[in-house]
Amino acid sequence: MAKKTVFITGVTGSMGGAGLAELLRRRERFDVVTLVRPSQINRKKMQAYEREAALRIEWGDLTCYEDVLRCVNGADIVLHPAAMISPAADHNPDAARAINVGSVENIIRAIHAQPDPDAVRLLNIGSVAMTGDRLYPIHVGRTGDPLKPSIYDAYACTKIDAERLVAESGLRYWASCRQTFIAVPDTLGLMDPIMFHQPLDTCIEFCTDADSGRLLANACEDDVPEAFWGNFYNIGGGPGARLTFLQLMERVYGALGMGRPEDFMERRWFALRNFHCHWYEDSARLNDFLHFQTMDVDAWVQSILDGSPWYVTLPGRAWMRPLMRLASTRAAIKRLLMRPLATKTPDSTQYWIEHAIAGRISAFFKDRASWEAIPGHWDGIRRPDFDDYRRLDHGYDETRPAEELALSDMQQAARFRGGECLSAAMQSGNLSQTLDWRCWRGHAFSMTPNTVLRGGHWCPDCAPQEIGWDYDEEARHNPFFAQVWYTNHAADEANHYPPDCYLDVTGVELSR
Repeated sequence: MAKKTVFITGVTGSMGGAGLAELLRRRERFDVVTLVRPSQINRKKMQAYEREAALRIEWGDLTCYEDVLRCVNGADIVLHPAAMISPAADHNPDAARAINVGSVENIIRAIHAQPDPDAVRLLNIGSVAMTGDRLYPIHVGRTGDPLKPSIYDAYACTKIDAERLVAESGLRYWASCRQTFIAVPDTLGLMDPIMFHQPLDTCIEFCTDADSGRLLANACEDDVPEAFWGNFYNIGGGPGARLTFLQLMERVYGALGMGRPEDFMERRWFALRNFHCHWYEDSARLNDFLHFQTMDVDAWVQSILDGSPWYVTLPGRAWMRPLMRLASTRAAIKRLLMRPLATKTPDSTQYWIEHAIAGRISAFFKDRASWEAIPGHWDGIRRPDFDDYRRLDHGYDETRPAEELALSDMQQAARFRGGECLSAAMQSGNLSQTLDWRCWRGHAFSMTPNTVLRGGHWCPDCAPQEIGWDYDEEARHNPFFAQVWYTNHAADEANHYPPDCYLDVTGVELSR
């Protein structure tokens, strides 16, 4: 059989790098092309592949159409995990949009430029950040749930727009998989002020970088059925990969011999809301197609111990354990490592408190009084159950087979979103037919039922980067969206944040 040609992006990152490594283990079946930005660090990373016969490295930029076209030409499959992620994306939303949305625009355009676009398959990687804050009781979700990027999350906004472009591209073969927290062996890479943006009771269903790479490579195999394409999926590691953020830290820090999180962190450093991640009702659906889930919590923790530098695992050495039990040692870790992350930079939660940055305090804590009410002890932190959750209503009868869905279902779904379906007719069961819609603000737009119902997308003109983070007003008119807002926001909070809001290096909130 002839080898397939795979164009994969983002190979200097965690998921793309794991995908490249997995593809090269199957070099007898695949020739691989990748596009890498020619920075000094990237050139150093790619040195190990210079003599790899199954890999062609193109130096260029995903925001340049000619560079992308050069890689798409002759490709059978395009794997697109590349992205500019947070926190860098939140400080430079223009660059994030150029990379995350512009790259997708270029890839779609390049596929349409091929002699037979219908022969090219595109796997886009979205993000769990697209669905935003999903704390108890809505901590278990599925595709089709409302898209609600957390306030100030420029990265999530770009991933929503990029996924919508893919779903509405007119390509015959596409799929969008929303990546969860990628559990990597490098725990030092997780040490960033953004870790404190996450509530301790956040539910995480992670996927390791190795399993993510396996997912990408498996999507290129011949046994992927037709039914896989044209759909949205949540990437998750399954039941064995579900835990809360507090439990995640307990497992990792405990395995490394550092002790309990409360030994060197304070509970009030952690936000109360406005992050992302949740457990998945439907992560098995993607695994049934691509068979990638192999690592649970125990396997991931072991990979940390096996793959970390000696100095990371030093606290767990037998001769170090008595020292780690000393209060002075824990106090030193808190003072020298953890406290600066929580307090010293404009991304730090306690920097917002100290400098009275009202927008950040409102988004992540509600108000200063709510922050002050956080207990000093670590008792009573919620540890939700998977079976105890509120399943969100998608606004139509989901028990009906897809082939029976008709215009009346679209009208019902639109009303539940506070709008209306403007189209006068629909071919029954054709979820790929473009229909006309209108949101409660009066914006008219065109979109397929597949993108609305299965993807959870709605009016592009109501996106935060267009009108601001006016979620209170949206929830008052849109019952579909209200389900993910009123669980931890009061109806009279009156939150409103200007569009494209971010922090400059001084911690001052700016709006462009």
